[in-house]
Amino acid sequence: MPSNKDEDGLVVLVFNKKETEIRSQQQQLVESLHKVLGGNQTLTVNVEGTKTLPDDQTEVVIYVVERSPNGTSRRVPATTLYAHFEQANIKTQLQQLGVTLSMTRTELSPAQIKQLLQNPPAGVDPIIWEQAKVDNPDSEKLIPVPMVGFKELLRRLKVQDQMTKQHQTRLDIISEDISELQKNQTTSVAKIAQYKRKLMDLSHRTLQVLIKQEIQRKSGYAIQADEEQLRVQLDTIQGELNAPTQFKGRLNELMSQIRMQNHFGAVRSEERYYIDADLLREIKQVSVA
Repeated sequence: MPSNKDEDGLVVLVFNKKETEIRSQQQQLVESLHKVLGGNQTLTVNVEGTKTLPDDQTEVVIYVVERSPNGTSRRVPATTLYAHFEQANIKTQLQQLGVTLSMTRTELSPAQIKQLLQNPPAGVDPIIWEQAKVDNPDSEKLIPVPMVGFKELLRRLKVQDQMTKQHQTRLDIISEDISELQKNQTTSVAKIAQYKRKLMDLSHRTLQVLIKQEIQRKSGYAIQADEEQLRVQLDTIQGELNAPTQFKGRLNELMSQIRMQNHFGAVRSEERYYIDADLLREIKQVSVA
């Protein structure tokens, strides 16, 4: 059931034209509908949306805005606009534009809904109609609609086929977007890793510059208390690194594994293993110390 109110002014026009043709000639269509409304300069025709229908038809939802002399504006009610389109001379002009059907898109009143549900449509068994109401998955938004005859069944089949194609098109677009996002993510991860390596390299170079600068600044000065404390801490760390059962043994084991990997890499060229040059240099310095 539609949820739009009468004051929203939405009217549906079904054209016997393809959606691509409607979209390419939308401005001319708006001007033609404006002429159908009498060419009143206070009225403006707006297209709310378009949708492809079976048999090369297109549904166009429009509304008309009316501007008053004091500068305010309002939408022409849907019932008023529909009544104007249903006039004999206006209907003929719409048919010349390719309009085969017009209807309002407004919500039903509780009384209208009650009347529709209480009275089974012509040709529908009351028991089947009651069962259709029971099987309604959402009585707040949906109402049963009978299908009588093969023509109506064919129309429903075409509508479902059309919706399936639209859903598949949307899924294809989403799939392409996901693939593009995955590519962008892979590129971003690679760039982040590259920037991290560059940051580490710059940090090491900056540290080396600071060391040299500090050595020059402290040249000729006696060692201060805090520097002596720092030297003791560094000696302690160096001792822990040089302990055979501690980190040095692990570093030696790591170096042995690296040599074995390099050896296997030379034997089997298709399997290659690499290690960062700065990390390898640091490992060698610690293991030799």
